Amino acid sequence: MKKADTLVTKVIPVLDMSCAVCAGNVEQTVRSLTGVQSAAVNFATNTLTVSFAPDTISLPEIRQTVRNAGYDLILEEENPEIRQEEYSRQRYQALKRNTIGAWILAIPLLFLGMVFMHAPYANQIMLVLAALILFLFGRNFYIQGFRNAFRGHPNMDTLVAVSTSIAFLFSLFNTFYPQFWLDRGVEPHVYYEAAGIIIAFVLLGKLLEEKARQGTTSAIQGLMGLQPKTARRIREGKEKEVPIRELQAGDLIQVRPGERIPVDGILTEGTSAVDESMISGESLPVEKIRGDKVLAGTINQKGAFTLSATSVWKETVLAHIVDMVQQAQGSKAPVQRIVDRISGVFVPVILVLALVTFLCWWLIGGENYLPYAFLTAVSVLVIACPCALGLATPTAIMVGIGKAADHHILIKDAFALENLCQVDTIVLDKTGTLTEGTPAVTDSCWQTDPHVCYLDILYTAELRSEHPLASAITRWLEDSGATAFEPAGFESIPGQGIRMQVGEITYWVGNLALAQETWIGIPEDLRKKAKKWESECKSVVYYGDTNGLLAIIAITDHIKRTTPAAVRTLQKQGIEVHMLTGDNAQVAATVAGQTGITHYQAQVLPQEKENYIMALQAAGKTVAMVGDGINDSQALARADVSIAMGKGTDIAMDVAMVTLITSDLSLLPQAIRISRSTVKLIRQNLFWAFIYNLIGIPVAAGILYPSFGILLNPMLASAAMAFSSVSVVLNSLRLKWIS
Repeated sequence: MKKADTLVTKVIPVLDMSCAVCAGNVEQTVRSLTGVQSAAVNFATNTLTVSFAPDTISLPEIRQTVRNAGYDLILEEENPEIRQEEYSRQRYQALKRNTIGAWILAIPLLFLGMVFMHAPYANQIMLVLAALILFLFGRNFYIQGFRNAFRGHPNMDTLVAVSTSIAFLFSLFNTFYPQFWLDRGVEPHVYYEAAGIIIAFVLLGKLLEEKARQGTTSAIQGLMGLQPKTARRIREGKEKEVPIRELQAGDLIQVRPGERIPVDGILTEGTSAVDESMISGESLPVEKIRGDKVLAGTINQKGAFTLSATSVWKETVLAHIVDMVQQAQGSKAPVQRIVDRISGVFVPVILVLALVTFLCWWLIGGENYLPYAFLTAVSVLVIACPCALGLATPTAIMVGIGKAADHHILIKDAFALENLCQVDTIVLDKTGTLTEGTPAVTDSCWQTDPHVCYLDILYTAELRSEHPLASAITRWLEDSGATAFEPAGFESIPGQGIRMQVGEITYWVGNLALAQETWIGIPEDLRKKAKKWESECKSVVYYGDTNGLLAIIAITDHIKRTTPAAVRTLQKQGIEVHMLTGDNAQVAATVAGQTGITHYQAQVLPQEKENYIMALQAAGKTVAMVGDGINDSQALARADVSIAMGKGTDIAMDVAMVTLITSDLSLLPQAIRISRSTVKLIRQNLFWAFIYNLIGIPVAAGILYPSFGILLNPMLASAAMAFSSVSVVLNSLRLKWIS
């Protein structure tokens, strides 16, 4: 693949996967294609996340390759959400029918095999019941299992198909040729009930697993449910209800009271109050007038209005959030790589172990032990469960990332989720992180008469500035009637301020360092006033030209109400909190004192923020940087975990690993709690999945028989296998109720 190729990332639903080994098969198949950079299949969500070069390979080509491997994909033009929902519903209903049917026949089969095995024609009746269970209600195991085995990709269905086929065929032989064993002094037992009960238990396990897995996708389903399916489009004065997919940018949409807004757009007619809590986290309705922006998924409360669509369907803010959560839920944690390698060789290894078990029993005990050899081989095949391993990590990640999204925390991927729990040091930017981020001018003191031209020059300079405090000055000057013009030259000085050329004179606006650098003497009265403002936790901006200082301006940015409590909670979690700011030492000390932060540094340039983080990392710290995602880009990129403070539509989803949508710092300790709980559950799931197989397989092989005379019945083995994967999913779902 050429570097010049533009990569596209898609999350595509996958059909016909039955276990984690199937997921590995699809992933390996897609990853081997030319033009595909990466592919990851999430068995828990039945989705493929693929990055590919559309100039080299197309989605239909990827789909055809997946079909050739025995599976299928749902492409966008086929309305994937609806089709996957319908497929899941049909799959669940089919599983339910097959499970009920299998158990209706399995119960009398069990009684015949365990209690009435010597009744007349008992073997023939059990043969019919078992055949119906296996080849009617359990036929998919044989279709999928043997098909994948013939293609060189055996899966869990293969284990079920092989084990039950062995039990059934062995019993069939004993039913019609019992004399073969009687001549050798061996009782010709049949194991129809074992074969039938295995299918019944595996079907029940799959049914319960499917039901439980639906709970892990509730967060993404809730987000997707926020967007209406239809909208009232106005064309040529006529109103018509149309599907969301048919809308285009520029369409006029009518929205009535109580309805969800279908697209992002600008109000063109009417006024209303809109509940934006599901996007921004703000509980109070926001008043909207003509020219204001509204977002898809939010609720119109009061009046009817008309909007002009700016972003539709997959381009809305809500759609981007849904897409981000989907990709995050489909991503793989680093620990999953080990599981994938194990799953890739799991089924062949189990087939070999079952054969070795059979041969050991037969060679040690001879023909008299042949029935035991069959039973233990079948038990080994049945009890092995790659699904528990395959579900251990993705189910926990899905629930964790989904719970975070419910709390207005967007976690970019599983890597970020896993890294977040290891963070022991958090570095906070001041403006917009600890403070409200909406600074306002409170005082000004002019060294000269504030002539209109000076105001216009200051206004023009601050309009071009990227500093967070610039907006406070422009808002203040707008009220005075200042106007902008085109300057002769403009220069931004990182960490200090700006310079602007107007005619023959250079004007500058910035902090004390910039004022001192220009060798401007600051009058004593202004110096005292500046110190007084700084003691009141106000930032001081210096404004002057080549001839001297023109004015000083005081700006304040109030500390957020929730910030001190959030810092205390982080410290209780064992996290060291640091603050970096470009403000002077006095302001930094005041803010640190009010928030309870003991580690802070003032007058820090962007490069120095990055150096500060590097120094912490060199000291062995795992560092998270929290900033606005733009001005702190160097530091964010350097940190182990980057966290952006978002504001509704301004969320820096492409910048940071984690985005706090509401800009409420109290979400940060919540994000860390969710991360720690999720990783703890992943470890629990993997532990029990590994322990289950490490203990279950030797017991099934008969390791306890020589010492204790204990053999594991294949029926109990099938029950254990069926409920192992269910227990993993249920354990992951506990995260929903962990605070």
